[in-house]
Amino acid sequence: MLCHCIVSCLGAFRRRSYHLQEKLLLSFWTVNEPHRFQQYMCNSVLTKDTYRSDQTVFLLLKPHALFKTSWRSQSEIVTDPVQLHRQRLSAWFSCLPTEERHFGPSFAIDSIHIDPVIHESSPEDILRPLSELTLKAQLQSPLCPQSMSVSQLFQPRLTGKPIRNVVLYGTVGTGKSTLIRKLVLDWCHGRKSEFQLIIPLSCEDLSQVTSPISLTRLINKKYLHLRELLPMLHNYSGVLFILNSLEWMNLDFRMANTELCSDPNEPMPPAAILVNLLRGYLLPEANVLVTTRPSALTRIPGKYVGRYAEICGFSDMELQKMYFQLRLGHKDADPRETENLAEMLSRNLEHHSQLSAACFLPSYCWLTCATLHLLYYTKPDDPPMTLTGIYTTFLRLNFAGELLDITHPSKISLMLYVARTVGKLAYEGCNSRRTKFTEDDIIKCFHVQMNSEEELNLLTVFRSDAFRFFLTPCVHPGQEKLFVFTIPAMQEYLAALYVVLGENKTVLQRLGKELSEVISKAGEDVVAVVNVLSKFLPLRIFTLFNLLRVVPRLYGRVSGQSRENIAQTMTAEMFREEDSYNDDVLDQINSSILGVEGPLQLAEEDNYGRQEAFELFPIFMAGLLSRQNRALLDQLGCTIMNMDALKITRALKKHLLRCSLRRLPPSELMDFLFFLYEFQNQAFTAGLVNSLRDLDLSTVRMTPLKCNIVAAVIGDAGKLLTEANLSSCHLDPDALHTLSPVLRRCQNVNLHMNSLGPDSCREVKNILLHPDCAISSLRLCNNPLAPEGAGLIVEGLAGNTSLKYLSLLRTDLGDEGAELLADNLGKNKHLQELNLAYNGIHDKAALRLGEEASHHPTLSRVHLYFNELSDSGLRALQSLGDVRVIVSLSEGTDASRHWSLILRELQANAGGWDHARMISHLTLLLRDLQSSRAVTNNVWRKMRILRVETEVKLMLSRFQQGKV
Repeated sequence: MLCHCIVSCLGAFRRRSYHLQEKLLLSFWTVNEPHRFQQYMCNSVLTKDTYRSDQTVFLLLKPHALFKTSWRSQSEIVTDPVQLHRQRLSAWFSCLPTEERHFGPSFAIDSIHIDPVIHESSPEDILRPLSELTLKAQLQSPLCPQSMSVSQLFQPRLTGKPIRNVVLYGTVGTGKSTLIRKLVLDWCHGRKSEFQLIIPLSCEDLSQVTSPISLTRLINKKYLHLRELLPMLHNYSGVLFILNSLEWMNLDFRMANTELCSDPNEPMPPAAILVNLLRGYLLPEANVLVTTRPSALTRIPGKYVGRYAEICGFSDMELQKMYFQLRLGHKDADPRETENLAEMLSRNLEHHSQLSAACFLPSYCWLTCATLHLLYYTKPDDPPMTLTGIYTTFLRLNFAGELLDITHPSKISLMLYVARTVGKLAYEGCNSRRTKFTEDDIIKCFHVQMNSEEELNLLTVFRSDAFRFFLTPCVHPGQEKLFVFTIPAMQEYLAALYVVLGENKTVLQRLGKELSEVISKAGEDVVAVVNVLSKFLPLRIFTLFNLLRVVPRLYGRVSGQSRENIAQTMTAEMFREEDSYNDDVLDQINSSILGVEGPLQLAEEDNYGRQEAFELFPIFMAGLLSRQNRALLDQLGCTIMNMDALKITRALKKHLLRCSLRRLPPSELMDFLFFLYEFQNQAFTAGLVNSLRDLDLSTVRMTPLKCNIVAAVIGDAGKLLTEANLSSCHLDPDALHTLSPVLRRCQNVNLHMNSLGPDSCREVKNILLHPDCAISSLRLCNNPLAPEGAGLIVEGLAGNTSLKYLSLLRTDLGDEGAELLADNLGKNKHLQELNLAYNGIHDKAALRLGEEASHHPTLSRVHLYFNELSDSGLRALQSLGDVRVIVSLSEGTDASRHWSLILRELQANAGGWDHARMISHLTLLLRDLQSSRAVTNNVWRKMRILRVETEVKLMLSRFQQGKV
């Protein structure tokens, strides 16, 4: 007994010593290292609620230190507990999740705030079901007379009756937690003078407390600095308790079950503390603000609620526009680009009413901005962020740790319930290529397992709390009774989650799993008994019971087949032939958010239906199998086992290798590279990239994100490609810099018609000078390189040993550029062919270039047709014997041997040329051909020239009719 007392005393001493050391350390950090204190408090005090996306939805933060003037020097240590409480709360509630900081600037959470729409409600309104017409009226008339601000929540009614308890409720994603954070920060900075003290409590934390605890002890554990104030708490007339997320608590207001208590020092269950606070027995002078989902409203009797307030998010379109204008601002972004994005988004909100209805939820505004940050602000040096990762993070910030119903014995996570029900609806929609659903479609998916009262209760909770987060009535005229996914891409994400989780099992597979588990357990018990009896009765009949062990193995094969089916589904969706002529997925996402530029706008119905290709469906499936997303999904209660992911990946690689060897259209190839990028598996990607021979992305608009994707997928593999066709891809110097690891590993590179100027030639020079450069053919035709660009190209040629063919056709070189090439051509010893056609080069510069080319050891062919050459200049160039200079369709009295090459180049490049100038050139060529045909007496030569004349006349006619 004595030893036990000594041990207890020593333990208590150690604990007090530890707490004393902790207090001293925290005091030191508070004064000297506030960032260390902030990190400590974020890790030890804050709950999941402080990391939810909807807490930062209404706020734009500026990049300055979180603590500004709050932290004082050591000589100015704050001793007032209330003032210290303000400082600590300000530090804790200013913390932002890593995912929020990743998408944009560092924010100061209370610098700019956009008030959401709040409606005062009544018990009758709460019990009334929300119909489609009610939703439509709410979206169209948000600023009704019942709308109120946060500062009006505790204002007395017109009758003078004071308001003690306020219940603020709203569905998932409307921004309840954000409103609380803003309220607390306003009080911390002296902007809420009606309260002397605010004490926030998380109901999620309270639900984890299993032993009785007093209110004083509860506050003391959370806020140690209020210890001296707690005995006098009843003397404060302006105390506000904030109870966040009441759905985590199961309150019982029956006196027979919850004892009345007015002593804040008496231990009792946390639920009993909240009941007595709300009843007014405990600290009757204090105010209480409760936030909750709609399903938990009935847990508080109406007589204990002074006011019901529903938070309605951004039901006003002007609030949406204001949010986007502020949120898209980026410290490194071009202000003009940000303004342009915000303007395009605003126009699309006005034109696309379904998008405006989706942005009614502030969380979806966050998702829209996060997607735009990915599309427009991605840089090569940034940590890799995938579209699947954004959607998974978005759901984790809103649903991590959330249970559908805390009172239900299954304790099923809200996200897992969504994956099984809404995911089924989304998957069936993808299979049938539908984006709109009837009430019968929804009932069929949600009621498939409704066999008990408990399951029906779960469905009721989901409908009230989260249904509108995923599905919303269609706003198109005549289709109000149909439902669509609030964000179209969310349908494809949930369908992918439904498949990857293995929820799309047949009835036989589901029964097989249950039967396997039952027989496996029974088999273990029976075999254990048989093994004991066989020692006394060694009968061979007992070995028949070992057959029970075969059943789980048989089911394992069936389960393996289901993983094979998942891989087949992904491959089939990835290479659907009917999707081959759509824009690539990233352009589809961009147009769905920002609309389609130009005067010819699609009708709203057609614009909304652009997602019906469902090309994101297989891409999301690949992304969900990545290790990072599986870790996030596990926090949502949607676990994908490592062995399942491994087997799906193996089967997928086998199927993809069969399909990836065929030549894909450019947009489909971009989607395939995006598919591999979302997978985030280098070994898997390398095995598939090795099967690619060509990279044909012509006409694909190569944004910074797409360039990063191509560089990450192909550049890291070090694959040597035969050809890279990036013509008409809107490339710029930054794009060339990002793509340089890929381009220098290609034998034939086509950069035709990309508006590349002299600045881009610096990147081309660096590519040519790289030791690993394997380019043998480089086409830079139809780019305004100018003489300055030619000088940089020449510097690249001087140190390059791989390039054999260089096309500078129509690059605005002029005589100056030709002279630069002539002066430095001898520094390169490997070039074999040079195309300088259509560059405005005159006789002198052309002859100088031809003479230098004739002395070059390897150069055998120079193209100089369609330049400003006289007849004497043409004859002089044709007389150079050591090099073949191609200047015309005719050579003396015969057709040139290269006439087909000239016309082929003309046909390939004429799209962006000056038609009047080309008509003039073709007329001169036709005249030369006719003159040559007239002076020759050789019948065969006449026939060859006549054939060339026919081709030229046909092309001239097409130019004159504007068909080229």
